[in-house]
Amino acid sequence: MSDSIPFHRNGLLQLTIIAFLLFWGMMAISPTDRSMWLVENILVALLAIALVWSYREFRFSNLSYMLIALFLCFHTYAAHYTYQGTPIDIWLKAAFHTKRSYYDRVVHFAFGLFMAYPFRELLTRLALLRGFWSYAIPTAVVLSLSAFFEIIEMAAAGLAGQGQNNEQFIGMQGDLFDTQKDMLLGFAGGLLSMGLLAWIIWRSYRNKGFI
Repeated sequence: MSDSIPFHRNGLLQLTIIAFLLFWGMMAISPTDRSMWLVENILVALLAIALVWSYREFRFSNLSYMLIALFLCFHTYAAHYTYQGTPIDIWLKAAFHTKRSYYDRVVHFAFGLFMAYPFRELLTRLALLRGFWSYAIPTAVVLSLSAFFEIIEMAAAGLAGQGQNNEQFIGMQGDLFDTQKDMLLGFAGGLLSMGLLAWIIWRSYRNKGFI
């Protein structure tokens, strides 16, 4: 198991960290809006601190660390350009004549897709979840955290008052159901992730003759 390998011998984890730090460093150079970049990177800093602080007591698998890094790369990319101004959105607007930026929806889906597995790993090892609940509870955690992030965004914008930066941070873009859609996409990503994992494990058991 990769979670039992000492850090100094875990080349894959070291490579994952180096690759992410290089990408983060590139995205830290001349961001579109430095103040928004700082706000968006609070999540990255808090998660990095939590992972480093807990490493001695709880080590995720290399796969989980890679999935976490992938999600943070999606978020870091948006933090550099702002969620409404990524090159992907600029291309989509030109190609499909749409006014809305959709990269934020991609990141909400990526949160569920990439983070459900680490949540499951945490819960199966600490809470000893098994069977159906080992897939259902991580998906519920994704949905709960998606809702929590929306509440944090609303509270932060309310405290800061009106302004262009607050509108960019919330990212509603005139959609009254933006919050619900963001939560739904996170939930869908979690469902897909856990569904694929359940299918892979089921196939493995069947091939070994356990089913």
